[in-house]
Amino acid sequence: MLTPAAPIPGLALYILCPTKEENKIAEFTDYLEDKIIDHILRNQSYTPPATVYVGLFTAAPSDAGGGTEVSGGSYARQAAGLAAASGGASSNSADITFPQATADWGTVTHLALFDALSGGNMLMWTPLDASKEINNGDTFVIEVGDLDVTVD
Repeated sequence: MLTPAAPIPGLALYILCPTKEENKIAEFTDYLEDKIIDHILRNQSYTPPATVYVGLFTAAPSDAGGGTEVSGGSYARQAAGLAAASGGASSNSADITFPQATADWGTVTHLALFDALSGGNMLMWTPLDASKEINNGDTFVIEVGDLDVTVD
């Protein structure tokens, strides 16, 4: 498991994926930050998603959401399949394989985790260290253990 070189005070999330060369801090979205604060500090109800999905982006999202998620060409978000957390970390327990592109998807620059297969709420996002161009016939795969989520 990869860990940051030096801990960062407070709540930080690291998402590591196969195109990453080093750890990057991912961002919790405003939506998730509000849910965490309300749930933990205000005793407000929060129902976590039954399944968390990975989405790919060709333009940067932000804490408010947005960005340009890949669309068309057989693209669909895929289940993250994260294992039970241990020591403040979790990673995907199986390959995350996106459908083979039936059209050019463009250059993937970011990924995000969502609470729904389509629509829904973005929970967190991160840039990739190395952008990846996905052309017709390509398949984007995050291999087992390569999507690491660490809260520190």
